[in-house]
Amino acid sequence: MNLLEQLKSLSTVVADTGELEAIQRFKPEDATTNPSLILKAAESGSYDALLNDIVTDVNGLGLSKEAALEEVSDRLIVAMGIAILEHVPGRVSTEVDARLSFDQTASLTKARKLVGLYEEAGVSRSRILIKLAATWEGIRAAEILEKEGIQCNLTLIFSFAQAQACAEAGVYLISPFVGRILDWFRKANPETNYLPAEEPGVESVSRIFQYFRQQGYPTVVMGASFRNAGEIIALAGCDRLTISPALLEELASTEGVLKAALVASESKPAQVSALTEPAFRHALNADAMATEKLAEGIRGFEKDQGKLETLILNRLG
Repeated sequence: MNLLEQLKSLSTVVADTGELEAIQRFKPEDATTNPSLILKAAESGSYDALLNDIVTDVNGLGLSKEAALEEVSDRLIVAMGIAILEHVPGRVSTEVDARLSFDQTASLTKARKLVGLYEEAGVSRSRILIKLAATWEGIRAAEILEKEGIQCNLTLIFSFAQAQACAEAGVYLISPFVGRILDWFRKANPETNYLPAEEPGVESVSRIFQYFRQQGYPTVVMGASFRNAGEIIALAGCDRLTISPALLEELASTEGVLKAALVASESKPAQVSALTEPAFRHALNADAMATEKLAEGIRGFEKDQGKLETLILNRLG
């Protein structure tokens, strides 16, 4: 068996892409999207017919340019999610506009609208995860949505405090990033060579996984943002792993024996105080890497959302 086949027996494999060809080929359980992946898929031309149909429908609504742009964008990401769901047995993660990351009320409004669009198309909310950035506002929005039966995927997690706050809020799933943490430490320590199992990002996911299991939190831990296959192998056994097509290909073409590297510890759980908002913000501020990478991630998603909207504007005419 190749490494990908073995990995699927240890962790739920999720495709980190909006490319239907890759999803069909590697047969993941779920798929995740974000503004960058949506933009890449839209630019590929594979969704041109879908986009044109949406633009035609929205143009007939008599909306202002600004309102039409938002409507097309929302309908497009949902339509792409629906297309992806035709090729995975599980769920698709659909992200709320990153520009709303610090606005709890606006995030709730957008999340409910996206779920409504899915349900209007006959897709149950049980097949959707709403993605929100793990800011304090995003976590609070997710806490409310979870109580409404809208399960969430909290993304851009770089710190233990973010993960802890998500678990305490009853979030369904979190996406702690691995590769972006490594990027920061490589830049800060250019002379250091990190073995995959010893990378700061891998250690971060391992710590979060063990803490959740020790505390009995049901929140799913999904490692994300991988830079190499070694990181994935070092986290085999994590609840879920969302993996790019390039690394799925590498795993699928590699033979070998893969064993669980991440196994829940049976040690007695430590007593940890629940996070208040001041404690959360202080802990995040004290972590330079997490603070910088969270801000950078939000800015990056905002930038790609803007590029997607430019693409849409060219179609709106």
